[in-house]
Amino acid sequence: MKIPFTKHRIINRRDALAVLGLVTVGLATTARAHHGSGAEATDQLALGAADAPVTMIEFSSLTCPHCAAFHNDSLPAIKANYIDTGKVKLVYRDFPLNKAALLGSALAHCAGPDRFFGFIDVLFKSQASWARSDDPVPALTQIGRLGGLKAADIEVCLNDKELFDRILSSRVEGAKEFNITSTPTFIINGEKHAGALPYEQFAAVFERLLKGV
Repeated sequence: MKIPFTKHRIINRRDALAVLGLVTVGLATTARAHHGSGAEATDQLALGAADAPVTMIEFSSLTCPHCAAFHNDSLPAIKANYIDTGKVKLVYRDFPLNKAALLGSALAHCAGPDRFFGFIDVLFKSQASWARSDDPVPALTQIGRLGGLKAADIEVCLNDKELFDRILSSRVEGAKEFNITSTPTFIINGEKHAGALPYEQFAAVFERLLKGV
């Protein structure tokens, strides 16, 4: 999915907030509750062995249908054949395309690192039920409660400007470091691959890189 605001040159996180229309939305600056609360948003969230010979960095937006296709169609086989076998490490980087994607990312981060990828999986699988809504908060709140989060913690999470800022830093850094212009985009041992490629294409890249290790 091409980013719908590529004409904007994003210099820093405040610029990113402005592009998403979140600088003046009047969100609360309440202190975060003790629920994981997104404190891990600046840490590396990854699947797989830390010393895997291939590192796959994914830049993704939770409202991007192509990102959902990757997670629903290609990732299960990648996980079974490469991640779980210690060959590939997947590092997830937020690249929200709009306010709904930012709120979804915030919810996943608030679940904490142990449940982060479980929430990402559910959010992609249920994307049609919340991502295009004028107000995604009720649907995201329901997903959070089904995932074991308390309603009060979810409310704080979805109004946490500091957490938004940390999530958006991933987008800013990705645009600067790798010139990310669409989602999903993958940096695999330094190589850039754009789009929800079929499993077979990812496997071919992994096998070629593994031969060189």
